[in-house]
Amino acid sequence: MWFQKEIQLGNYARGFHLITEDVLRQIPELKRLEVGLLHVFIKHTSASLTLNENADSSVRDDFESFINHLVPEDEPYYTHTYEGSDDMPAHLKSSLLGASVTIPISKGRLNLGTWQGLYLCEHRDGRHRRQLVLTLQGE
Repeated sequence: MWFQKEIQLGNYARGFHLITEDVLRQIPELKRLEVGLLHVFIKHTSASLTLNENADSSVRDDFESFINHLVPEDEPYYTHTYEGSDDMPAHLKSSLLGASVTIPISKGRLNLGTWQGLYLCEHRDGRHRRQLVLTLQGE
């Protein structure tokens, strides 16, 4: 079986946000699969996706601190600044972390580790609504 659906997430501020349950609520078809894959793709160049710690929110805060240290704003060598000082850094952060993740499905559930969750990594200031493409493959 193949199934694809586009969803829109709520308004998220800059930072790393756990969205596993948001995604699962919008794709009940996953429960029909005994074995398969869920591919999640974000249709934006200034936000990204990753898998990591789902229990302690300080991990998400530390991710935000680290990525801002790794890719600072207001560097004199940035020329793509049309939308503000967070514009080019957001594109770089998105490329470093990636635009998609693939998660195995077993017995109608995501086969994640005990402490794993799906993050939306919002790299722009302000609140943004992001679109995801969810693709299920399996039987």
